[in-house]
Amino acid sequence: MNENRTETADCVVVGGGPAGLMLGLLLARSGVDTLVLEKHADFLRDFRGDTIHPSTQDALADLGLIDEFLALPHTEMSHVTLRYRGRDMVLADFSRLPTARKTIAFMPQWDFLDLLARAGEREPGFRLLRRTRGAEPIVEDGRVVGVRAEGPEGAFDVRSRLVVAADGRDSDVRAAAGMVPRKIASAMDVLWFRLPKDPAERQPFVHAGDGTLIVIDRGDFFQVAYVIPAGSWEGDAESLAAMRTRVSSLVPELNDRVHALELDDIKLLTVRLERLRRWQRDGLLAVGDAAHAMSPAGGVGINLALQDAIATANILGPILRNRRPTERELRRVQRRRALPTVIIQRVQRVLQDPLLGSAAASPKLPLPIRALQRIPFLRHVTGRVVGRGIRAERVRIRTAGETSAGLAAPGPQ
Repeated sequence: MNENRTETADCVVVGGGPAGLMLGLLLARSGVDTLVLEKHADFLRDFRGDTIHPSTQDALADLGLIDEFLALPHTEMSHVTLRYRGRDMVLADFSRLPTARKTIAFMPQWDFLDLLARAGEREPGFRLLRRTRGAEPIVEDGRVVGVRAEGPEGAFDVRSRLVVAADGRDSDVRAAAGMVPRKIASAMDVLWFRLPKDPAERQPFVHAGDGTLIVIDRGDFFQVAYVIPAGSWEGDAESLAAMRTRVSSLVPELNDRVHALELDDIKLLTVRLERLRRWQRDGLLAVGDAAHAMSPAGGVGINLALQDAIATANILGPILRNRRPTERELRRVQRRRALPTVIIQRVQRVLQDPLLGSAAASPKLPLPIRALQRIPFLRHVTGRVVGRGIRAERVRIRTAGETSAGLAAPGPQ
């Protein structure tokens, strides 16, 4: 091990998730020498966000990657359906979105991340170091000037104009920098599991009654999320039996498959809603889950993280090519992205009680659902909020010379 090893980059991004890889790709395309640190050797972790919204697909089109994306195995959903007490209805319709594609795509996150990594590696200014963890910021005179990293060959320093913490809701870099998120009470957790399916079998996306079940059609299996009260899962035989009974009552046709589940088949996601008061300090910026951990409700977490990355590249890319950004310039990213984050987190908090509600206590359709059924236009409103998001970002990056090859003209902001 070379204890004196030092790497340099214009920007070092800690974390090779959706936000980190998208940001690394965008900055490299705009002429910024960018190093992405990813602590794992690959992206093969199951039960991660795999919802690719229409606004994200627009960004892929801007980057010239949409055809490569659509060639990967995926399924699509043009509207969100709900089965409530045996009655089927539509919650959100994407058909009128001002986007090129009007469907949500479901794709294993590792395939999506591999796509971004491959695109990045085609750029001369992009480097991805796997099995390398960003441990803590390097601080000199109160300013972050790089990050200490740990890789297969030992520890080393990376000196940079900017460090971006994109290493998730348990961010090591954020913690080492003393940036503590404000926690918002969460009333729910989620159990994730897979169930086999017949090729022609279809299920509504949402089943509501005694709790809520989300069923994602992944082609040859269903990926299922079951919402439970926070802290109620004990991970024992009694909890498993109770879960089987409740899920079977929600979707009787899944009964045999649910009762075949074992404890090892189930993954508990502890839901956290939190966000930083300040996303930045001099030389350091947090984005994605490191800045704001989201509930899985609506599947919008990955979309918000990607929108953060696009906004960061749009704002800071031209600056990073030439110099280190000031703290005031870093603050522009939070000002751009704070409103969508706050609104979505408030909506997710309001949704917690309905997601945990009991059909027995609600003999009538809840008022918002009744309104969606009586006023079809509202389904397009919910479709716009879910599918495009609030303050959707479009890629504005340019290379140090002209427009990057493959970039489409950016759409309206």
